[in-house]
Amino acid sequence: MSDPTDLYRLDGDLPELTDPVLLYHFEGFVDAGAAGRLALGHLLAELEHRVIATFDVDRLLDYRSRRPAMTFDTDHWSDYDTPELAVYLTKDVTGTPFLIMNGPEPDREWELFTEAVGMLVTRLNIGRLVTVHGIPMGVPHTRPLGMTAHATRPDLVHGQSSPFGKVRVPGSLAALIEFRLGAKGHDALGYAVHVPHYLAQAEYPQAAVTALEAVTRGTGLVFPMDALRDAADKTNTEIEEQIAASEELAVAIRGLEQQYDAFQSGAERESLLAEEAQMPTGDELAAQFEAFLAERDDRDS
Repeated sequence: MSDPTDLYRLDGDLPELTDPVLLYHFEGFVDAGAAGRLALGHLLAELEHRVIATFDVDRLLDYRSRRPAMTFDTDHWSDYDTPELAVYLTKDVTGTPFLIMNGPEPDREWELFTEAVGMLVTRLNIGRLVTVHGIPMGVPHTRPLGMTAHATRPDLVHGQSSPFGKVRVPGSLAALIEFRLGAKGHDALGYAVHVPHYLAQAEYPQAAVTALEAVTRGTGLVFPMDALRDAADKTNTEIEEQIAASEELAVAIRGLEQQYDAFQSGAERESLLAEEAQMPTGDELAAQFEAFLAERDDRDS
């Protein structure tokens, strides 16, 4: 049987930590609005950090399914985007140490990787694991973003209800870590932010803001949020400008608002999970926003 410790390499200078939080996200699974990617990317950009563990991506990734980018310059290759899956040590704004695990979702050896994470949890005295990502829902951006919380113990997400019953969905490594480590007695939880389905393929900073605010409530960690909130405000303003210029978009958004408000009052269907047949002019709405976002990206580039 393979040894889980073969999958990672630890920094030789490890501090003694007391029940730190491990916040993690893997790129590759559903992440509507790039909620998880933006959230952890924001923290790594804003907080001083250092790598304390790296994983063997050559062993874990299928490069042919997710080919790393390379740069060709005139007559030679000048750069290669080396994939990295690592654990970082950082501190929140109050000085509380915590850990971030971030990178591409492994294609192979999920069970062995989960065992490796379990060993790191023990070695680093991790007290709680938290993951975040976004899921597409039939909700308007003009209403507060909801979320589905899940955990290895009910009291970790007390007071938070879920719009779902019992469902079977494609698995993810993040979910498997929560499931396997929970079975071994570790505390793990996650937040799936409900992102408007017509913005699911775009970067939607408000979803990342909502995710990090949930992490703060669930862990007590305090994050620098000004830059992320500014990005969210800018994006929301641009969306409102696009809606103001299109009566068709305005009508569709009003339809979603009516549906959402009816659901909140208990008068509508039991789930707002985005389903194409039930969304008011969903395809047209998404197409128009995709065109708008593409134009915005062209302007910014």
